[in-house]
Amino acid sequence: MIGEPELDGAWEAAGPPEEVRTPERTGGARAPRGPWWWALGGAVLASAVWGGALAVQDRFGGSPQNAYRQAENLCEEAPLRALGSLTGGFEPGMPRHREGPALDWSFCVYGTDWTEGRISYEAQLLVERHKRTDPGPEFGAGPGLDSDMLVAGEPEPIPGLGRRARFDGRVGSPRLQVLDGGTVFTLTVRWFGGDEETEADEAALKAAAVEDLRAVMAALKR
Repeated sequence: MIGEPELDGAWEAAGPPEEVRTPERTGGARAPRGPWWWALGGAVLASAVWGGALAVQDRFGGSPQNAYRQAENLCEEAPLRALGSLTGGFEPGMPRHREGPALDWSFCVYGTDWTEGRISYEAQLLVERHKRTDPGPEFGAGPGLDSDMLVAGEPEPIPGLGRRARFDGRVGSPRLQVLDGGTVFTLTVRWFGGDEETEADEAALKAAAVEDLRAVMAALKR
C-alpha cells in the first residue's frame, strides 16, 4: 500500500508570503518546471504501478475458474453412450449431488445386468467443482472413488483433453481423470464375472471412456 509521502526535514515556521513572480519567457522557451512537477509525476507513476499490481493479483489470484456448471442429475446428462454400447447397455443408478461453499460435486453409478458366464460392468462418474482452492497441485494424487490400489504401470497422459488428463490402468478398474480449471472429472470402470474364455477389452474400454468423458465435458460446459 502506498503510504503518506515522506518529507525531508521538519515543517518550517510560517513566514511572510513571498511575492509570486510570473516566469519570464526568453526566445519563446518555457520556464523550467519546479520540483512539484516531478513529485506529481512520481505519484502518478506509483499509482499506475499499484493499479497494475492489483490487476495482476485479481487475474492470477483468488478462486479457481470453473467453466462447467453443476449437474443435479448427472446420470441423465451423462449417459456414457460409448461405454454402454461396448458393455451391452448401462442401467444408471440413483444420481447424487451436493453444493457447498468450497466444493460442488455430482455423482452417478452405472451398471449392466448380470448374466451367468458373461462379464458384468460398472462405471462410476464423479464431477467436482472446486470454488476456493486450485485442485491442480493435488490432481491424481489420491486413490479415487475406491480403495483398489493395484496400479498397472505409470499413469498415461491423455493429450487434448482438458488442461491435464491421465489414465491409470489399475487392475480390474482403470480410471480416467481430467482437470480443467477448477473442475475435476473422474471416470472409473470395473468388471467382474465371466469365464476363462471371456476377457474385457481394456484398450476398447479406454477409448470409450475418453470419448464419453469428452461428451460429458461438452454437456456441462457453460
